Amino acid sequence: MAKSNPRYVCQECGHEAYKWMGKCAGCGAWNTLVREEEPDEVEAQVPDLTSNAQSSNGTSTHGAPERLTEVEMEGDARLATGIEELDRVMGGGIMQGSFSLIAGDPGIGKSTLMTELAGYLPDRDILYVTGEESKRQVKLRAQRLEVDSDNLYLLAETNVQQIADAVEEVAPDLLVVDSIQTIYRPDLSSAPGSVSQVRESTASLLKLTKEREFSTFLVGHVTKKGTIAGPRVLEHMVDTVLYFEGDQHHAYRILRSVKNRFGAANEIGVFEMRETGLHEVPNPSELFLSERGYGVSGSTVVCSLEGTRPLLVEIQALVTPTSYNTPQRTVTGFASQRLQMILAVLEKRSGLAFSDHDVFVNVAGGVTLDEPAVDLGVAIAAASSFRDIPADTGSVLIGEVGLGGEIRTVSQIEPRLKEAAKLGFERAVVPENNLDRIAGAYDLDVTGAEQLKGVVDLVL
Repeated sequence: MAKSNPRYVCQECGHEAYKWMGKCAGCGAWNTLVREEEPDEVEAQVPDLTSNAQSSNGTSTHGAPERLTEVEMEGDARLATGIEELDRVMGGGIMQGSFSLIAGDPGIGKSTLMTELAGYLPDRDILYVTGEESKRQVKLRAQRLEVDSDNLYLLAETNVQQIADAVEEVAPDLLVVDSIQTIYRPDLSSAPGSVSQVRESTASLLKLTKEREFSTFLVGHVTKKGTIAGPRVLEHMVDTVLYFEGDQHHAYRILRSVKNRFGAANEIGVFEMRETGLHEVPNPSELFLSERGYGVSGSTVVCSLEGTRPLLVEIQALVTPTSYNTPQRTVTGFASQRLQMILAVLEKRSGLAFSDHDVFVNVAGGVTLDEPAVDLGVAIAAASSFRDIPADTGSVLIGEVGLGGEIRTVSQIEPRLKEAAKLGFERAVVPENNLDRIAGAYDLDVTGAEQLKGVVDLVL
């Protein structure tokens, strides 16, 4: 009999150690090492590669190499859900045989979206595996969402083998597992939710998905830091990683693709949470600007590119004299380090002294922007509030701000201008070097800018 060797696995990053430590050497988290036994664990974790590898006549069904030109694409490669925002994020629909992971804060709407799929796909067989709720709880949610489908099968189970047996019986087109942290393999000694269980359970479901060529959605938990709970390898195993973003106290939710093997990464879909479930927002730019104030200092409009979608968002800034020795820098929806850099450039290149002022910056609508092309809008919003002069309400600001105060080139300028013209803006301030890359004509005045100081004088 093999000797039992205890090991300690970090539940945050998956780092393994052979003695307990208070602090993980991999990620630096405290009190996250959990003991796991590994007797004969290598044998237990080796998948049965011979199962389903041969048909009744002894020929291979999926293991033989094939030429690329000989691979057949049977039926539709993608499954259109009818939820246009979800289809956009998935790259045009759910790819056949895809393995996706959707994560987000508790109560953000993950289970709601997965349940609504049955209402949009009444002709498809969907197996909904719930490890956290009972069948009655899922039924109550389906009734609230007005989902009534004979092709939606519910299974309250956490054992991977039982789930595999249910897949054999139902033969679904779509499998939903809510959530992966509750699923376990009985041949492993660790508890459900541990790194080993999450990794090996995901590997078993992945193997089943690829062999049967149906699509699978895994619902995942997130940690206090906002990252997906479990080992980091989990995100590498799946085809698509989706994050649900948004504040529970606001109605709007953003579904963002962090990784997508079948489409553009960083694509977003916008939803509004109502009593009857999630409702898609077809024109989020118009929505985010609907409550914009006019004639108020510290307000500008920027155009950020999220995947392939241009998004017009309002930037709000408030600059006031500080009452503390160290001025405050409070940011919502934007990187605080980048704000510090922009304020330093404004002080050095434009003569605006922020060293004795508190600065508050907010991206309206709960959107998080991390693209450098919104730098110019943040800088002008801060300068507008500092001078207490309203910025031009008919202008859209597009550009990256360099340390020398120069306005640097941004990518894909034409979709941004098209979106601004569609919403009725009169002028777009863009980097000077981007003017040569504009091929089409747009119903707005496109102004080139080279230096930040010139834009401050132009817009204010």
